[in-house]
Amino acid sequence: MDTKIILITGGISGIGRAAALAFAKQGDTVVVAGRREMEGKALQAELRAIGGEALFIQTDVRRDGEVAALIDQTVARFGRIDAAVNAAGTEGQPGLIVDQTAESYAATFDTNVLGTLLSMKHEIRVMQAQGHGNIVNVSSTFGHRGGPYASVYAASKHAVEGFTKSAALETAGAGIRVNAVAPGVTQTDMLDRFTGNEENKAGLLSTVPMKRAGHVDELAGAIVFLASDQAGYMTGQVLSVDGGKSAG
Repeated sequence: MDTKIILITGGISGIGRAAALAFAKQGDTVVVAGRREMEGKALQAELRAIGGEALFIQTDVRRDGEVAALIDQTVARFGRIDAAVNAAGTEGQPGLIVDQTAESYAATFDTNVLGTLLSMKHEIRVMQAQGHGNIVNVSSTFGHRGGPYASVYAASKHAVEGFTKSAALETAGAGIRVNAVAPGVTQTDMLDRFTGNEENKAGLLSTVPMKRAGHVDELAGAIVFLASDQAGYMTGQVLSVDGGKSAG
């Protein structure tokens, strides 16, 4: 199985998009899921232009039926899923805890936590049946450090890491590996929305030992590694890619 079948949720933008391009460049077949059809179709064409097979399937990871259909359509088309990257996520509503609401909580957790749960549920269903598989969840260094003005987001990423470790323990004997990558400050549209302006961004970057934001290609490289046979004895791990911030 030199050519792998890779499924990426939240693959239209940011780290998910970079991962899709990285897998395509090494010759893998890539299935990208997301909510925005126009951008998804454009990415499908871009991935095919690289030379490999690619498919976009419009999916809202907050809806169990749509996630089940995504997984089933992928298997019907390509026969299996070798690796899945769960990158769908939102920063939610940044701000103080006292300013959070039930609505801001639900909007963040429905995508970041429920979406990850539903994705893993159906990915594992298929991987158990085929006897192998590999899942990489996208967390955040906020998921194990917390952070001011990001309480709900941080809590959601704590949950993603808990899911990762629990699923790894449940599936380790079935030929399935489940790991996560935890980005630090990474230049994405999400970072721009979270910081709001260049002054706030500069303040956040000043806390990073390497004094710069990460590149999405650097995160994609970590994801490709975790999904590869080179990481074959790793499961239940959270790999931080954060410019040294978690070392302090």
